Amino acid sequence: MGTFRYPIRVERLDGSASETVEALVDTGATYTWIPQPVLERLEVVPTTRRRLQLADGNIIEREAGQIRITVDGESVFTLCIFGDPETMPLLGAVTLEEFGLAPDPVRQRLIPVVGLLAMAGSGT
Repeated sequence: MGTFRYPIRVERLDGSASETVEALVDTGATYTWIPQPVLERLEVVPTTRRRLQLADGNIIEREAGQIRITVDGESVFTLCIFGDPETMPLLGAVTLEEFGLAPDPVRQRLIPVVGLLAMAGSGT
């Protein structure tokens, strides 16, 4: 599957500071990854740590915190990894699922998808 970059707005939870970045849409990454300097400029505070497995099999641990991300005018609150400086921002699978979006690598866009509900019956 091909990859592509997509503009996202990264914001403090209260929306008082934001920055737009070009993020690599990466369904192979669990979480969204934003370089630490960007998050520091926005005064995002880490609240937890996550262990992450790299493509080469190595395990790393990084700080993480809640942010608001806006894509195409819609916003969600999501957990974000404080990425290494000078690395590319990644829009990960958890955030894409929270938005109800999937990548269309041919047209290099994000498309709405229907969410799944593991429940029998019509739900009406």
